[in-house]
Amino acid sequence: MMGEDVTERLTEEVLQELLDAPSLDEFIDAHEFPAVTLPEFLERMLEKKGLKRSRVVRMADLNETFGYQIFTGARNPSRDKVLQIAFAMALSLRETNRALMAAGASSLDPKCRRDAIIIFCIDQGCSLQKVNEELYRLGEDTVS
Repeated sequence: MMGEDVTERLTEEVLQELLDAPSLDEFIDAHEFPAVTLPEFLERMLEKKGLKRSRVVRMADLNETFGYQIFTGARNPSRDKVLQIAFAMALSLRETNRALMAAGASSLDPKCRRDAIIIFCIDQGCSLQKVNEELYRLGEDTVS
């Protein structure tokens, strides 16, 4: 709880600095906004969830070489490949959207029928196989 209070307070302080800044440029220049790459984000998630890269690549139903290239940043995956990895890692909706953003892809949009199905499946903790079954059953393109 205490960590949350500190985080919230710090967020509020930064927000106040933004609102009090004489110009947007000055605020941006005074703060660091580190860009998180997809490989960096995936590495964090592997550590956080105690997962092995090889298992995630296999669970994501990716070609082994291609999967490793995604994790090292040698290849830029499509939105669906990122979703495959997200399901293999059992990422939350917030984590999935962060992975999509890190990959330069659009986040999941509940107003899009296909995305709504995917969001529902993420929330239900579905496997990649289960989300694909639901997408197929409802006449949408699968993610793999």
